[in-house]
Amino acid sequence: MARKAKRDLTMEEQLARGPMDLPFLMLTMMLLGIGLLMMFSASYATAYYLEDSPLGYIRRQALFAGAGVLAMYFVSKVNYQTLRWLAIPMLVGAIALLVLVLPFGFGRSTVGAQRWMYMFIVSGPSFQPSEIAKVAVILFFASRLSKRDTEKKRKWSKRTLTGRTLQRLDNVGFLELVPYGAVLLVIAGLMLLEPHMSGTILVLAGGAAVLFAAGISLRWFALGGGLAGAALWFIINETDYMTSRVQLWRDPWSDPQNKGFQTIQSLIAVGSGALTGRGLGKSMQKFLYIPEPENDCVFAIVVEELGFIGGAIVLLLFSLLILRGYWLALHARDKFGALTIVGIITLLAVQVFLNVSVVTNLIPVTGISLPFFSYGGTALMIQLAEMGVVLSISRQIPAPKND
Repeated sequence: MARKAKRDLTMEEQLARGPMDLPFLMLTMMLLGIGLLMMFSASYATAYYLEDSPLGYIRRQALFAGAGVLAMYFVSKVNYQTLRWLAIPMLVGAIALLVLVLPFGFGRSTVGAQRWMYMFIVSGPSFQPSEIAKVAVILFFASRLSKRDTEKKRKWSKRTLTGRTLQRLDNVGFLELVPYGAVLLVIAGLMLLEPHMSGTILVLAGGAAVLFAAGISLRWFALGGGLAGAALWFIINETDYMTSRVQLWRDPWSDPQNKGFQTIQSLIAVGSGALTGRGLGKSMQKFLYIPEPENDCVFAIVVEELGFIGGAIVLLLFSLLILRGYWLALHARDKFGALTIVGIITLLAVQVFLNVSVVTNLIPVTGISLPFFSYGGTALMIQLAEMGVVLSISRQIPAPKND
């Protein structure tokens, strides 16, 4: 009976039931476990001060982590081809949420940016709509670009000036980029209104990674990079929000008791960790010195307690996870799966780089979290669901042929 039921399965169902990639799963679970341990160590002093319980933050984070692991498992069991038709509804929903966060969101009074909103507008768990926008852009780009090689090019009339112009633009690949550029402009524009510069960079990085992997000409990346650089220069020099951040990045000791306090305390934490660290749970900076030790600055606590060696091991695990993800992309069953993995893994890699760079003052403060480590339940669930998508794609990787 069991054999007969298996024969009744369609080819798509049989492919979706293949084994998931165990190295990727193990690396994800290792980072999650270490992340929960370090988040607890970094947060118990703040939790005790604000909630009279050192377990306040870790209790919630552990619940979301458990829910996230379940979400990762269920997503990994779903045939990833179903994500094709979800791409457009998810993108429309993400844009709608980015619009709603402007009047209904919160955060401006604390961090100067209105990035968060409640799940039910006025109550419930809070989340950043940008987290959904990142995934939506990747899925939309991957679903459209996966058909790039099979779509027939449209022929324009050569009898009119408009037709000849459009034909030339089509020949150089400009018309192909119009829908992707429009999506990025709309989402980036809405996120800059919050303002959320780091989230904007992540969306652009994820979208650019998918475009690059799909084979878009490098000249468009050079042009896009130049325009993005010019826009960034304008934003930095013409907005008080970014100008102050750049000035503090260059000299955080110019305002050591206020806006430069976070950077200075992060550097003190990293430096005091030395080679082997103070020891797990023995950080001094987390005792209300460093702001948000459980969130943006959690890596500083990791290095302070575990030292350079511990921080290097964490970064090594992230590197192995990223490299394994790209390996899965190279061996994916189809182009849609490959492009989706490239977008998700690039998003993870850029987020890790930005967070660690902020902690070490390599770049200005961006307010970006460290995946699997920083406090934030809904963000953690979305990250684990993204890992579930990668595992779902890994299930359908063709088995190597034995000669």
